[in-house]
Amino acid sequence: MTIVAARTLEVARQLAPTPSADSSIREILSNEIRRRMNRYELLNRRFATKYGMTFEVFRDQKIVERQGYSFEVESDYCDWEMAVTGLVALKEQLVKLGANPNAARR
Repeated sequence: MTIVAARTLEVARQLAPTPSADSSIREILSNEIRRRMNRYELLNRRFATKYGMTFEVFRDQKIVERQGYSFEVESDYCDWEMAVTGLVALKEQLVKLGANPNAARR
């Protein structure tokens, strides 16, 4: 077990007052993960609106190739893929913390 510095615990308990230091840290981590998820969900929605399809359809229909590997479309592909895969990874992190990845955000 790793020991957390007293000052770190003090700040954590102030930011997320809960019955235990562990639950304070879990709440802070959950909030940060959800913040990042919001950013990725926004990107995902932006690209879905721009291209009128999901990432999976975009990828499977080889839109980058069909658009002649333009810088914009290829860049969008990379950013969109990062958002979609990032969402999966962050949901897994929430599960590890014991949080519901589909719960409404505060």
